[in-house]
Amino acid sequence: MPYWRLSSFYFFYFAALGALVPYWGLYLQSRGFDAVAIGSLMALLMATKIVAPNVWGWLGDHLGHRMRIVRLASLVAVLAFVNMFWADGFWGIALVMLVYSFFWNASLPQLEVVTFTYLGDQAKRYSLLRLWGSVGFIITVILLGMLLDYRGTEVILWVVLGMYLGIFLASLSISDPAPTAHSSTQGSIFQVLRQPSILAFFVAVFLMQAGHGPYYAFYSIYLENHGYTKGTIGLLWGLGVLAEVLLFLFMYRLLKHWNADRILVISMLLAALRWLLIGYFPDFLWILLTAQLLHAATFGSFHAAAIHLVHHYFKGRHKGRGQALYASLSFGAGGAVGSLSSGFMWQHWGPALTYTMAAAVALCGALFAWRFIDSAHDH
Repeated sequence: MPYWRLSSFYFFYFAALGALVPYWGLYLQSRGFDAVAIGSLMALLMATKIVAPNVWGWLGDHLGHRMRIVRLASLVAVLAFVNMFWADGFWGIALVMLVYSFFWNASLPQLEVVTFTYLGDQAKRYSLLRLWGSVGFIITVILLGMLLDYRGTEVILWVVLGMYLGIFLASLSISDPAPTAHSSTQGSIFQVLRQPSILAFFVAVFLMQAGHGPYYAFYSIYLENHGYTKGTIGLLWGLGVLAEVLLFLFMYRLLKHWNADRILVISMLLAALRWLLIGYFPDFLWILLTAQLLHAATFGSFHAAAIHLVHHYFKGRHKGRGQALYASLSFGAGGAVGSLSSGFMWQHWGPALTYTMAAAVALCGALFAWRFIDSAHDH
């Protein structure tokens, strides 16, 4: 298995996220946009995940050669992002974001399929590869946070462009694994999707990511308004992802002793607690530190368990579209709805009530997963 080549892709992909997710809202604010516009543009970044992974997942499942798709998508993302340097106005920036994110969001689900094909019967070791993405996020979010205090928000564009180039170069080093045989009589993907447990899974992951809306769109702006420097904001983001990395190191053992669906439920309960802590205690640094440590659950254990379930739910020629559906319905549809709605709530209700709604959404997801996801699927 090409461990380091796969790891390098995860590193650069999530390093780009480490620049975009914490700081893109600050960049948009510096361009003069209000909360509703920022929420809408951040939602656009997520919304392309609804369509892109499914289009490319279908191509990957039918044409094979997934790494060719990843390379093409990564290259076009670089070329599209260059236009951000002279994009202007809401619609100009929205158009560029739509194009580059459509291709950027196409690459990861296909790479996930390649990774699991290389892992074979060692699928539970996925987290040991994925942790390098978290390392890339940490390094970027901390260093860029410090840099922003001295150089201003324009530097974000150069950092993201550099990471997109890194993604493309990493993709060139990864070969397609040998194809795995699957039954030519395998039923349609709609037969899989009709299973109540799988439908419940997708509802739960949608709600979980919708609850992340105010965090992804406004957390950095929120902290800056409470007097924190961009360097401190970067350290807080980095602490959360460091907790995620440490969780990934032990996730293999957790999945040996706990069903993945139960890990989802616990993760969502902790997410509700996290949003309430952030929403009501922004002036208490030690509470913010505690809330960031909970990122180990709200992203780390949740995502690892969800990927594990997707790998078991979708077999053979459905693997690519299974990963694509997870990306599009959770990070895509859930993230878009969460970011868009949080923009309106932030402007009209304020941060505390917005985070309270996020906590309520996470609780609904936990209840749904606990009640309707069948543990019999998780083996």
